[in-house]
Amino acid sequence: MPSGDEQATSAVPQSPRRAFALVFLVVASASFLAIVPMFWFGVPSGHDFEFHIDSWMEVVSHWHQGIFYPHWAGMANFGYGEPRFIFYPPASWMFGAALGLVFPWAVVSGIFIWAVLTAAGCSMYALARRWLPARDAIFAAAFYAVNPYHLVIVYWRSAFAELMVAVWLPLLLMWVLRLEEDGRKAMLWLAAVVAAAWLTNVPGAIMVNYSLVLLVCVTAALRRSPRVLFYGAVACVLGLGLAGFYILPAMAEQKWVNIVSVLSPGVRPQDNFLFTKIADADHNQFNFLVSTIAALEIALLAAVAWPARHRRGESSELWPNLVAWGGTAAVVMLPITFIFWQYLPQLRYVQFPWRWLLCLNVALALLLSMAMRRWLFRILVCAAMLVALALVWNKLQPPWWDNRADIRELRDNLDEGRGYESVEEYVPVRARLRGLKKDAPEVIVEGDKNAEVQMDDWSAETRSFSVRVAHPSRLVLHLFSYPAWKVDLNDKWLTTESHGSAGQMVIPVPAGENKVRIIFKPTNDRKYGAMLSGAAGLVMALVALWKRASGY
Repeated sequence: MPSGDEQATSAVPQSPRRAFALVFLVVASASFLAIVPMFWFGVPSGHDFEFHIDSWMEVVSHWHQGIFYPHWAGMANFGYGEPRFIFYPPASWMFGAALGLVFPWAVVSGIFIWAVLTAAGCSMYALARRWLPARDAIFAAAFYAVNPYHLVIVYWRSAFAELMVAVWLPLLLMWVLRLEEDGRKAMLWLAAVVAAAWLTNVPGAIMVNYSLVLLVCVTAALRRSPRVLFYGAVACVLGLGLAGFYILPAMAEQKWVNIVSVLSPGVRPQDNFLFTKIADADHNQFNFLVSTIAALEIALLAAVAWPARHRRGESSELWPNLVAWGGTAAVVMLPITFIFWQYLPQLRYVQFPWRWLLCLNVALALLLSMAMRRWLFRILVCAAMLVALALVWNKLQPPWWDNRADIRELRDNLDEGRGYESVEEYVPVRARLRGLKKDAPEVIVEGDKNAEVQMDDWSAETRSFSVRVAHPSRLVLHLFSYPAWKVDLNDKWLTTESHGSAGQMVIPVPAGENKVRIIFKPTNDRKYGAMLSGAAGLVMALVALWKRASGY
């Protein structure tokens, strides 16, 4: 007589293609249900919504100009610009922009959410199916895709890049657990996961790297295998190198922007531990909302952790890793861990401790599937989570909504050159947002009212024009000064300066006819970053070929 696990497995199509089709159908359906409220209420306009939508729209305009990888967001700060694409990882804005090329902007965010949730669920299935029967793995995948914190991201935060990190986290655990078994193959895939995290979201990447250290150490200790430690360390280095074309410029050019504002009051770790209050009512309201969801998830994790121990299956490392990872994620959300947030390298740039719910939900989805075999109990748990979300929706903070007209207005602001407001951390250090003249012309000639300006090109990363002045003058541009901008004045490169308190670019010109060409040129850090990525990719290719040649 077949066991319960065998019966569960036999109820699922055995063909790999049919099995994948079923998994995709279930997960895609669950993800679609997660966005159904958008058909009634409109587009959720959470904390980061306009930042992402503006970025996606601007990237599309760059692509129309033949710039595949943008660096300067020309419409940010009402046309004065900023180098946001140097500092914000490219995966989410590339994907969002690609969707914008195909679909109307009013539905792009919904399609983005559905696609990412579906991919996250499929990623979880790839991990869960290795140790669980097919039905249990499918449940874990569906629960993980639409877990409560993902829905908080969707409806209250609109943190699209953070949501995308959820795709990589199950793969992180899967390849760590396969390091000793699959050796260099697992190491290379793990490096790809690390690189993908860095190219998706910086706080998520920091959590991935700390999680990698934790999981590798737990696995190595359980297996008493120094080789696991070695492979994990090499994977981390290769992953960082592979993403070097983004990481190196982002690190090197921090001194040129107000990046320190990412840790300003209200967005610091100490202001965002669970149930923390500060002198900001709106902050406290949302923090209470997300803390309530976090507390429920932590309680559920604690409830299912021990019963799940009896379902460890073939691998004795899965359960300890899940408990260690989920438990650590829960603890670091508490104020008692503030000392670690202060002194562990880069951890403070995660900003919000409750972001660790991303990692906790990997453990929760698996432990819940392992501990609760009866579908009635699973349905009750999911129903309780939905009730909790409905309560915080109605009692604490309803989501904010945009409609088609709101999205069209964002599009019109770019098309008509009005630009958009941005965030402070990407503004050049000498630039000032207060007192900006939003409607100022592209070029102002100081001291010569009769000057003639002929505009030739004012596009994303090139500006060119001619100006005739009666005497030496200064040109004040509708453009923030930044070291990567290089100015060619009458076929001679010159150094620009900032102007007054606003930090616009200023170009001194002699009397007569002047030709000005401004180009956003590659800096050395961008060149070295590309070389680093190329070198890491070459090493990975050589290791893969060596593995194939040696048959290892």
